Amino acid sequence: MSVLQVSMAALPFLLSLASRTGKAIVPCLLTSIFTVLLGGEPHRAALAWCVGTLIAAVALRERLRAN
Repeated sequence: MSVLQVSMAALPFLLSLASRTGKAIVPCLLTSIFTVLLGGEPHRAALAWCVGTLIAAVALRERLRAN
């Protein structure tokens, strides 16, 4: 995988770092790791990436909503 692909795979983890609580960090880290490991199978990697991004987006929305 190239550097661009790994950085896209880490996007859910990086988004979860911006959330208010740490509850979303571990699941997003795991989905990012699964995305990198499943890079050879694009459909499964995309599913893991979408789940991680959804978790991170909800956590980020809750942080913005609390302010």
